[in-house]
Amino acid sequence: MSTIQVDVVSAEESIYEGEAEFVALPGEMGELGILPQHTPLMTRIKPGAVRIKVPNQSEEVFVFVAGGILEVQPNKVTVLADTAIRGGDLDEAKAVEAQRAAKEAMDNAKSDIDFARAQSEFAIMAAQIAAIAKLRKRH
Repeated sequence: MSTIQVDVVSAEESIYEGEAEFVALPGEMGELGILPQHTPLMTRIKPGAVRIKVPNQSEEVFVFVAGGILEVQPNKVTVLADTAIRGGDLDEAKAVEAQRAAKEAMDNAKSDIDFARAQSEFAIMAAQIAAIAKLRKRH
């Protein structure tokens, strides 16, 4: 089976570099599935799970991204994430607490900007909690 090079990077570090048979992630307009020789594409991605099917492995690599940019070339997929966390490093308790704090910040916002910032954080934490649930179902 043919493969495609995948790079998932955040501002802090490279999260994944390697070959893949398939990549799935949350695009701005819905879930995207990318196979080798995919037509070139550039789009924003929403907070959610990036799933990478590595050749000769039964388990997928799982990375949570808090948004960013996706670039697809026929032989390469690059995910430039605002924030990226390896699936094994996700902490549900911290995500739930951060979501609670964001909800409290929304309730106490003194300006539209404060509300929008808290609302964005709330949405990211909701996506992270959903990604954790999806990861838990796979194991």
